[in-house]
Order: sequence, then C-alpha cells, then structure tokens
Amino acid sequence: MQEQKQHANWSSQWLFIMATVGSSVGLANIWRFPFTAGENGGGAFVLIYLAAVFFLAMPLLMGELMLGRRGQACPPVGLRAIAKEANASPYWSWLGYFGIATALLILSFYSVIGGETVIYAVKNISGQFVDLEVEQSLAMSAEYNANLLLVIFAHTLFVCGMGWVSSRGISGGVEIAVKYLMPSLFIILIAMVIYAAVTGSFAQSISYLFQPDFSKINIEVIVAAFGQAFFSVGAGATILMAYGSYMNRGDSIVNSSIIVASADTFVALLSGLAIFPIVFAFGLNPAAGPSLVFATVPLAFGHMPGGQFVGTLFFVLLAFAAITSAISLLEAPVAWLESKDGWSRKKAAWVGALAVWCLGILPVLSLNHLADFFPLGFIGVERNFFDFFDYLSNNLMLPLGGLCVAIFIGWVLPNRISYEELNVLKESLWFKLWMFMLRYVITLVLAVVFINLLLAD
Repeated sequence: MQEQKQHANWSSQWLFIMATVGSSVGLANIWRFPFTAGENGGGAFVLIYLAAVFFLAMPLLMGELMLGRRGQACPPVGLRAIAKEANASPYWSWLGYFGIATALLILSFYSVIGGETVIYAVKNISGQFVDLEVEQSLAMSAEYNANLLLVIFAHTLFVCGMGWVSSRGISGGVEIAVKYLMPSLFIILIAMVIYAAVTGSFAQSISYLFQPDFSKINIEVIVAAFGQAFFSVGAGATILMAYGSYMNRGDSIVNSSIIVASADTFVALLSGLAIFPIVFAFGLNPAAGPSLVFATVPLAFGHMPGGQFVGTLFFVLLAFAAITSAISLLEAPVAWLESKDGWSRKKAAWVGALAVWCLGILPVLSLNHLADFFPLGFIGVERNFFDFFDYLSNNLMLPLGGLCVAIFIGWVLPNRISYEELNVLKESLWFKLWMFMLRYVITLVLAVVFINLLLAD
C-alpha cells in the first residue's frame, strides 16, 4: 500500500525504546504527576497509580504496539487493514480517529505548559530565582498566567518547536532528540532528588507518597489514578500504534513494553521525591494544582549552589522532554495526514501543529481572561477550558480508548495474529495472563469506572 511506503523504521530497538520512553517521560511525569498525587491524597493515589500502570496501562501498551506493527500504517488505516484481516467490521478504524482527536485535545493544553517551561528557563538564567521566597514564587507564577501575550508567545514557540522536529521525520528528528536529551534529563532529575533529600523534608515526603491512607480512596481518586497512568504511559490515544508501525520485525514488543512502563514509573516517582520535599519544607500546599511545579522548583534552584546554571539546564531539558512527548502525540494525526495523496511529511507536520495552536488558544485564555468561564457550567461542571480539556482527555477519552483497544484485541482479533506479532508459538502462561487482563480485568474495571462517572454526573 502507499501508506506502507511512507513509513520508515526505527534505526535500532534501543532508539525505539528511547523514543517511546521519551514519549512517556515528560510533563506527564514531572509536571502532572506531583500535583495530581497532591490533589488526590498522596500515598493512596500512588498505590492505585502503580497498579494501574502495570496491570492496566502496560498490557494496553503491548497491545497498541502490536497493532501498530501489524498495520504498518497510521492508526485509522492500520486498524482498517487489521479489521479486514480479522474479518471484523471496518468501523474499528474509527478507534484511530478517536485517538487522533484525543491526542490533539491533550496537545492543546500540553503545549501551553510546555511553553511555560521555556519561559522559566529564561527567568532562571536571568537570575530571577536567586534567593526567591515563597510569596515571590507564587506571585511570579500568577503574573505569568495573567500575561496573555507572553503565554501566547510561549505556546507559539513550543508548537513551532514541536512542528519543526516532527517535520524532520523519525530518523532526522525524533531519534536525534531523544538520543541525547533523555539521558541528560534522568541525570538532572536524580541530582534534584539528592538535593531535596539533603535540604528538604524528605522523610515527610516518603511518608506522604508511600504510606497510603485507604480512607481517601474513592471513585474520584481511582479515576484520577487511571487517567494519570494512561496519560503517562500514552495508552489510549493511538500514540503507541503510530510508533509501533515503525518497529522492526525482530524487535521484542514484550521487553520494550516492560522497559518503557518501568522507566516511566521510575521518573514519575523521582519527580515526586524531587518536588514534595521542597513543598513541605517551604510550607506549600501539595494540592496546589497545575502551578505546583512552577511554584516549587524555582525555590529549590533559587537557594541551590549553582542553581542558576542547573535550574536553567533543568527547564531546558524539561522543555525538550515535553517536545519529545508532544511529537509522539502529534505523530498519529501527522501520519494520517501524510497518508493522503499529495501530503508530504513537512506539510502534514505543520498543518497538525497549526491545528494544535488554534485549539490551544482556549486553554491559553483559561489562564487569564477566561479563567472563571466554565463552558459546561450550565450543567454544573465548574471547569474552565484548560481544566475541562485535561479532565475530558485524561479521565474519559484515554481510558475509553484503552477500553476499546482491550475489546478489539481480546474479543475481536484472532489469537493467531497476537501469536505472530508477540512471537508466541503456543499459549504460554504469560500470554494467557495478558489475554485474561485484556478480556476481563481491564474491560470490567474501566466499564465500572465509566458507569460510576455517569451515575455521579
């Protein structure tokens, strides 16, 4: 098919793993995980999150990579081809379009936060964080959000960076970025944890993150943990199908999935250990919301020897980590556009980036002029565009996409296809367990979650 000719391959399995880890490791871990954990009771949330990553998100991670490599095309086209091979309805291709919509919705607010990381790198190198006090840090974050032109500029800068890297393709853009930037981000993050352990309330943070209070577990906490797990790993938005379509036939899907899920979880926990000691040391509220990282990290760098250099490096690397994640989100819509006649990679990448920029204006305005405007306020949903897009994509659309993937693989796809792609000669114990999770556990758990959400509404 024409779509197959347009698809490249990863240069090596290691670079594929690095790219997939890069798609997972980014703002979902370093920005979103700490404040989501803080809003949902700390240890109780973390416990459910860990279970969700390895028992819900990772089986779907394997499944999406498998579907991507089998289809060898963008998600809608690949799913249509797989459905035809399985003698199933061609309407399963709509799962690919649903994933594209989910990815664009996530990118609309993701790029806003990604742009803020760039601005904070500039603030740090200019010395604005030196000897910063708590009140000044909070005021700086509030002032940034209120400055509409600056937020639009940062949003535009980030989207252009994302579009430029994506336009260069897999080998010329994504692989080069993750090869050098991801290891550096790991090193800087570990250095921050060491600093937090020495100077912050580390013992209190350990207790907060790893001693669950089961009385705080409710449907809202469970939904938030599931949403964070899916958002962090990237399951449910067909990102992994798009990346899987570039996999070589000899690469192990199982081993790659385990490494990606483990690395992603490791970074999320490191982020919590880097940020919460500072939160408690300075008497900040761990449930402060999306501004938590931008209010706490400057405090650490402002009082750290060499913090002006290390802090700048951290925000720059965080920005690039955000871009690698954003590129993976953009890949599904770009690959779909590229499959159209007359669409080059560059044209598809820039059109996709333009769509993200336009949709992102609503979350941008939610930080200032539309902060108190609730689009669904007439039905009692008090969330502005930023919060609503975040909630809709992470708590509803990603799990729903994951549910559909589980049903398709577990109940529609013939086992022989899974055998071939996972290199299973017969039904081994782990394969039976994986299929059981997809058919029964994941579908049942996510169905119960959605029913509770509907009843709650």
